Amino acid sequence: MTNHTHVTAPTQYVEANGIRFAYRRFGARGGIPLVFNQHYTGTMDYWDPAVTDGLAQGREVILFNNAGISSSSGEVPTTIQEMGANTIAFIKALSLDKVDVLGFSIGGMVAQEVALQAPELVRRLILVGTGPRGGEGIAPMTKAAAEIFGATYEPAEHLWLAVHFSPSPASRAAGLEFLKRKHQRREGRDPEVNEKVAPAQIEALGKYGVQFDGVLDYLKGIHQPTLIVQGSNDVIAPTVNSYTMQQYMPNAQLILYPDSNHGSFYQYPELFVEQADQFLTWELQGDGHVGAQATRLPFPALPPRSGSDV
Repeated sequence: MTNHTHVTAPTQYVEANGIRFAYRRFGARGGIPLVFNQHYTGTMDYWDPAVTDGLAQGREVILFNNAGISSSSGEVPTTIQEMGANTIAFIKALSLDKVDVLGFSIGGMVAQEVALQAPELVRRLILVGTGPRGGEGIAPMTKAAAEIFGATYEPAEHLWLAVHFSPSPASRAAGLEFLKRKHQRREGRDPEVNEKVAPAQIEALGKYGVQFDGVLDYLKGIHQPTLIVQGSNDVIAPTVNSYTMQQYMPNAQLILYPDSNHGSFYQYPELFVEQADQFLTWELQGDGHVGAQATRLPFPALPPRSGSDV
């Protein structure tokens, strides 16, 4: 176990594909590390420490900025496939030959590409608040998403309340707690992304979201055990996409959290960490599927909600 946490892990750099990738590593060494892939315009400091530190109790966690993001060099690619290729180059530059991969939102799309392009590299996938190629509401974005990203917020940070949390009092309260945790790291924070990032990522999403006959067939080629996590009413990457992925992927299971939006795992961080940890530590059956021989119940109960939330 390293002495570092989300708050204290130093930013390091490694070069691959002509890109100087910024990354941070912390947690329990010796097992298979978990590589995090971030959402639209997010940096390493946009992750929730309750999630990263929670998962780091049982494994090494690796956060990084993909090409052109914040403290990494290079240009943001305009295809999800190129983002995936850069992620693979980054992982291999760390001399890792097997990883688990977590992807959130656009990072979940990148994670799918990593699993497809380098299946021997990826043991298991966790996909949060994301969708498939040609998914519903990916391109163009939903009306609700366009309104959220087009609005003005005071303070500006409250954009992420609207993006990640539902309008209910309970969800908004959880969102305010998330924003506090998000700023626990005060020293050595990442700079915000530059003005080139959003247009490049939007262009990539536009290409990724094109619908055509057979567009979903690629999901059948993702054989790694996969945990899909989604909010019950995700208006950024519509919840219906989680059902689609689970149906097409041969070894996927799905969790939906109640009264939640895009950042459902930030609303239920302790529960998510417990469920993700169980998924990552389950033994596999001989056919490669997540096994029935798990010794614990697969998913604990949701925490009780207060009477005002019912």
